[in-house]
Amino acid sequence: MNRTYTAKPSTIERKWHIVDATGVPIGRLASQVAQVLRGKHKPTFTYNMDCGDFVIVINAAKAVWTGGKGDELIYWHTMWPGGLRNISREDFLATKPERLIEKVVWGMLPKTKLGRATFKKLKVYAGAEHPHSAQEPKPLDISKK
Repeated sequence: MNRTYTAKPSTIERKWHIVDATGVPIGRLASQVAQVLRGKHKPTFTYNMDCGDFVIVINAAKAVWTGGKGDELIYWHTMWPGGLRNISREDFLATKPERLIEKVVWGMLPKTKLGRATFKKLKVYAGAEHPHSAQEPKPLDISKK
């Protein structure tokens, strides 16, 4: 009788991957990073377990918007009277590239305890330097089509 495989915390192997965001469209980068964070690239994926890998994104400031998305505005409210704020996506990328990549990847993860635990495995840096060389991250290929 075949049984469905269910991962256990003791059997999950975590690896470190590094992604160079230079010239990669932000949406494509985020969707592929979110898949690796969740563990959907593994044959042992279990939907109710955090079986994903760690991902380091470098050169976040060199990611690109495609089409006219850079001119679109992102809105938020400060919850104070008259507190509606906005910033263009291009300006957001120029000022806080790490926060932008984190925000886009977070939008592709589940909004549960599992999603928050998964999100903690994402490390984003604006430049090429990162402090995780001791983990020996392997390069993750993301197509730049």
